[in-house]
Amino acid sequence: MLPLKQSEEALKDKRRLRWACRRGMLELDVLFEPFVDQAYDELSEEQKAVFRRLITCDDPDLFAWFMGHQKCEDEELAEMIRFMLSRVKV
Repeated sequence: MLPLKQSEEALKDKRRLRWACRRGMLELDVLFEPFVDQAYDELSEEQKAVFRRLITCDDPDLFAWFMGHQKCEDEELAEMIRFMLSRVKV
């Protein structure tokens, strides 16, 4: 029964994560939601922590970073942004 409980917790966590990825901007929604569905499970625990940190950033900053209008100074976040852009085709 323990593996099932872990699986249920993982699903609950992923549902919460998908909810947190719903942004106020469509341009960000089309990046974050498919990434969670398609690639999040493949990330290492360290990468998942970086992703969770990324989604706490403000929408204007995220938009500027993903659209290439500004450079993200945090190298871990910048690497996650590059990875996400390589995985999600819009």
